Amino acid sequence: MTDDGAVTDDAITEALMRLARARGPGKSFCPSEAARALAQDWRPLMPEVRRVAAKLPLHATQKGRPVDPAAARGPIRLSLAPE
Repeated sequence: MTDDGAVTDDAITEALMRLARARGPGKSFCPSEAARALAQDWRPLMPEVRRVAAKLPLHATQKGRPVDPAAARGPIRLSLAPE
């Protein structure tokens, strides 16, 4: 977090990758889990979480189909990108 309480991209990256590694290959998670870990008022953070997720080695899906996490509307799931 910054001095003004804003959540940094680095903090978001850390939260997303920690969740992805904890789940392991083939298991997904909702990006809101990362947002909830970073802020009590997590909903406003969701666009930033999705934007950062789009730059990471994560695979985003919606209803089982690949999507761009920053552009998708509605619920998505994230997982470690296949190697």
